[in-house]
This record gives sequence, C-alpha cells and structure tokens, in this order.
Amino acid sequence: MAVLGAKEIMEIIPHRQPFMLIDTIEELEPGVRAVAKKCVSYNEPFFAGHFPEEPVMPGVLIIEALAQTGAVAILSQPEYKGRTAYFAAINSAKFKGKVKPGDVLSLETKIVKVKGPIGLGEAKAYVDGKLVTSAELTFAIGKEPA
Repeated sequence: MAVLGAKEIMEIIPHRQPFMLIDTIEELEPGVRAVAKKCVSYNEPFFAGHFPEEPVMPGVLIIEALAQTGAVAILSQPEYKGRTAYFAAINSAKFKGKVKPGDVLSLETKIVKVKGPIGLGEAKAYVDGKLVTSAELTFAIGKEPA
C-alpha cells in the first residue's frame, strides 16, 4: 500500500505531467530515504520516438525518476517545504537492463550526506527485483520561495 499518491507527491515536489515520473511513494523516511514505484505504460510520450520498433525507457528518465524519489525524501522535511531540489551532479551512473512497457520500476534513493543546501544520494532502480540502474546523485536545495 502506497504511503503517498500522486496528489501528495505534487504537494512536495513541483513536477507535473508529463514530467512527473513517479506514481507512488511506497516507503518514506523524511531526510533519509524513499522508495517509489513507476508503472511504465506503453502510452508514455517518450516511447513514440525511443524506439518505435523496440520501446525502451530512456536511461536519463530513469535517473530523473530516481532524483524525483530523492527529492521527495529530502523535501518532505518541514524545513524544506515549498523548495525545489536541483541536480548538481550525476556520478557513476550504470545501466544494467532495459525498462520496457509493462514494467513496474521500483526506485530507491537514500540520502547519504547533506551539508548546507548540498546533498548526496545513492540511487537504485529495479524491475522484478533485478537492478537496472544505479547512480550517485548530487543535489542542491533551492532558496525559499518568495
């Protein structure tokens, strides 16, 4: 059972369709980690061109989904309410399998370090328990909204 649905996720991060790449948050420890799910449908807009004969979810969008998962983890803390987490770096990204229509992507991002507005997350994505993507994500938390 999901801890957060789409409506609650949109209260934490600013992403909206078609660029909100997580459907639910299954586990949440604010400031520590989050686990999200993405049900990958053939109707995803990116499948029209990536690739029509063999649809595969672009690796950069898997990384973005992992970042959105991490953003929920860090921004669900009261002191960061209303802020945005931006990419500062992507390191050690590895793609070990394809994500195709019909797959359920399980996304886990652990916040391993935060110093001031800069943080580091360890991110892993799985399909059917098999690791398909991993990366180290550095983020910067934006200033409070005006």
